[in-house]
Amino acid sequence: MGGFKDFILRGNVVDLAVGVVIGGAFGGVVTAFTKDLVTPMIAALVGKPDFSAIEYTINGTKFPVGDFLNAVVAFLLVAAAIYYVIIVPMNAMNARMAKPVAPAAPATKTCPECVSEVPLAAKRCAHCTSALAA
Repeated sequence: MGGFKDFILRGNVVDLAVGVVIGGAFGGVVTAFTKDLVTPMIAALVGKPDFSAIEYTINGTKFPVGDFLNAVVAFLLVAAAIYYVIIVPMNAMNARMAKPVAPAAPATKTCPECVSEVPLAAKRCAHCTSALAA
């Protein structure tokens, strides 16, 4: 039982639970925004009095296309909000906090006689066989 308690109280599990609850609430807000504000604006442009009421009936089966379009718009709004409110600022913060990468130490040196690249540990040039300084 102690292991389960440690697992549940670990930071990432609690953070995930809080994120799911807040995400659900945010999804509800975006859905309401889509249904109450965006849909009527689109309906005004399309000319339909109620955009969410757009449906097709085939053989007695109703296909609520307007509800699907509401869901697509809500999804795009949630995705855009997450991208611009969370992802972009996090990438900017990570870029600012990233430590600069030190340049790698050179692995070769230049032969003074033939100007070719030779390994640092070489005592003679492989191209012109001249002796190299240590």
